[in-house]
Amino acid sequence: MSDAPMRAVDRVRSRTARAGLLGLALLLVATPAAAEPTVRLLELPFKVREMRGPRTEVATAVATSGLLPILRAGKGPVPVVLVWGEEGGAVLILENGSVAVKPVGREAVEDLVASETPRGALPGLRRALDGPLSVFLSGRTRSADGAPAATTLTFRERQPMAVSTDPKPVPIATATLTAGEGAVFAANPPRIVSVAGRPAVLAATLTGSDAGGLVLATRTSSDPASWTLSARAPSGPRPAIAAVGDFTGKGTGMGAATVDSTGRLTLWTLAPDRIEPGPQAAGYTIGEGEADLAETLPREGGADLALPVAGIPALAIVSTRDGLRERARVTLPAPAGTGVAALGERLIVGLSDGRVAAITLDGGKP
Repeated sequence: MSDAPMRAVDRVRSRTARAGLLGLALLLVATPAAAEPTVRLLELPFKVREMRGPRTEVATAVATSGLLPILRAGKGPVPVVLVWGEEGGAVLILENGSVAVKPVGREAVEDLVASETPRGALPGLRRALDGPLSVFLSGRTRSADGAPAATTLTFRERQPMAVSTDPKPVPIATATLTAGEGAVFAANPPRIVSVAGRPAVLAATLTGSDAGGLVLATRTSSDPASWTLSARAPSGPRPAIAAVGDFTGKGTGMGAATVDSTGRLTLWTLAPDRIEPGPQAAGYTIGEGEADLAETLPREGGADLALPVAGIPALAIVSTRDGLRERARVTLPAPAGTGVAALGERLIVGLSDGRVAAITLDGGKP
């Protein structure tokens, strides 16, 4: 039998392969590549020691205080990130499509920061504030393994008062709770969340050597004295609250995200009588200090979490929709150290070496 038919088949296969490769090349040219995140180091004349994101008490105070006239130029307060150090301070805002630096005096910033820690609170530990309700940790102590801790969760709430022409002090109702037998509160700021349409308070506890859990304080009426610890998560490796938000995207209420001492990220469902663990993923950190190193990024169908990767200078963007899935990873010039905050479509990351990075995830100008 002649081998001519086989040579003909080979020629057809060769032409088919070349056509396939040409089609793939055209497809790759025609299909735009996914934009890579862009990182820009901001020009600051000082090393940053502390940072506050737009949703913090101090950043809100700066935006409404008149400290910078440009912040009141529009119809409402402008979102800001506040940074400061030993040699100065600055307000970061979005201006002309990118992050701009507006210098402010360090003394003015520290005067505003003083309100974060009320009298009787653990030194340097911020209160949670939501309308008339403020919550903070008090009663300095140590956990079983020597970690800083608090004995008491303190609630203070401004009470309504009758309209009067005479100046009178605003009445304040105070309530306190302890963490329970054999437990103390971890030195992490508590979080005020909405559970079943009512305010609730989430706090981390320490129960032993490198062990702890979560507790939820709720009240069944408007009586300021009716606060009680109504739910408790099982003890495990020491947790720290990373963020709170509507992670399901279904409008069913707030959830919480924690990172424990082993680097495990966990999502929790909150209900008045229970705290239920959900999806988990390993390999993350939010540090050992008081800096906010995680941020919730709302998106359609849920939310993303921005938080540092353990062991390397990188920031992960983790989708919480239908489990935990890393959508992006951004290499940083240095590990995150003083904060992670969203400013519009940008992410601001305070680095451990005192610098600050602005990030866009879609490749735009930070």
